[in-house]
Amino acid sequence: MPRGSHDQDKAGTFFIATLLLWFVSIFFEILFHKRTELLSVLAGCFFYQSANWVIRYTLSRDPLFVNTCVSLLHSTITSASVIFILVNQWRTNGSSEMFEHSQLFGGTWPWAYPALCFSCGYFAYDQWDMLHYRLYSGWIPSILVHHLILLICFTLALYRNVTINYLILTLICELHSIFLHVRKVRRMAGVHDAKSKFVRVEWVLNCVAFIFARFASHIFITIKLIRDAPKFGKGIELPLALFGMAGMNLLNIFLGIDLFSAFRREKNPKQNHRDHHEE
Repeated sequence: MPRGSHDQDKAGTFFIATLLLWFVSIFFEILFHKRTELLSVLAGCFFYQSANWVIRYTLSRDPLFVNTCVSLLHSTITSASVIFILVNQWRTNGSSEMFEHSQLFGGTWPWAYPALCFSCGYFAYDQWDMLHYRLYSGWIPSILVHHLILLICFTLALYRNVTINYLILTLICELHSIFLHVRKVRRMAGVHDAKSKFVRVEWVLNCVAFIFARFASHIFITIKLIRDAPKFGKGIELPLALFGMAGMNLLNIFLGIDLFSAFRREKNPKQNHRDHHEE
């Protein structure tokens, strides 16, 4: 067996085990602690798995295409949910207290808890789908690590009912993820013409969303965490939040570099082709 395949098998075994432990934990909380509000997590798993089946049997059986389409669906639903939650809170109570520490840490805006549960269910589904169809590579697949960290952070917050609003704010980045998934689906569909109006508009929206919905929003949350650090107390919430946001900001920098490189490749496909043959 090739070494790469062996490493992939070991990684798969580890992440399947952690996912099973996560499911056991969720069922335990629902059945023995009567946390029926967590049923929205299982509803999210079932909803996105059902979407997977529908796409698989109606559009394409390509696992990567199906996975990307479901991810696009999740980004769209989550973005709409976050915008609705924020606008509803702003219209109801105004913006003066929305970003107070007491609201972001201990409060829960209307619909925020079930929205976070539903999104948590998606990450569990997506983890399973990538493991099942081996849509990852390497001994420590970054996408699987990313999902595992999100599942841990989201689930701990849901169990303890704290930092719900903070996590809702982090999900604003899903607005940018829409355009990442659209680009991926578009390229898998064979549309590569960088001069077409659709592709140009897509790139403009992609860049604008990256700057405001992902990069700037995560910087804002990080600054807010640092400024409010004395208000957190001695629990694990602040170190976990700071560690998570540091990782997110680092990933955003790498993502920005990748996006710029991808834009240059699509804008000058002939130059890239010539450079490739000259190497």
